[in-house]
Amino acid sequence: MSDPASVRMTTDEFIARAMEQPEGQHDELAAGEVFPMAPERGGHALANWRRLTEAIEAAGCPCDAFPDGMTVSIDAATVNEPDVLVRYGSRVPDATMRLDDPVIVVEVLSPSTRSGESGAKLIDYVRLPSVHHHLIVRIEDQAVIHHARNEDGTILTRIVGGETLHLDPPGIIVSGLFPAAR
Repeated sequence: MSDPASVRMTTDEFIARAMEQPEGQHDELAAGEVFPMAPERGGHALANWRRLTEAIEAAGCPCDAFPDGMTVSIDAATVNEPDVLVRYGSRVPDATMRLDDPVIVVEVLSPSTRSGESGAKLIDYVRLPSVHHHLIVRIEDQAVIHHARNEDGTILTRIVGGETLHLDPPGIIVSGLFPAAR
């Protein structure tokens, strides 16, 4: 088999290929080039998915939170797979693998992914008009880098610790992004 990074394809070709991948194998597509992803990072993304799901339920918002595995189309040649994303609106069909309209995108950093997720992916996500919040969760120092889109389109960045985050839209309050050590 060829090295995945040497393969070039469109987002449609990438999604068709992804549907045939073995369970647990994940890649991303950037500018038409396939990049293998690091193994999943324990329970941190799942814990954040639960916190977001709880916040959505508490607010009664018409949103769904998706854990690792759902992809986000940036353009015809780029597909990212965030650790967690939230989509506002009606439910998508169960077979959906790709979205192009998340409102919240969460990346949980590991030492091997720190530069890509805080650089190129940030630029990708803010290109999507639907993305109002991009959260970069740094487990090792229990900080969240919160990029928020204002009504005029500007992106504001703040660094928060364990405090509560008010994410509007969609109108949810999230707390407890850092689970107790197991």
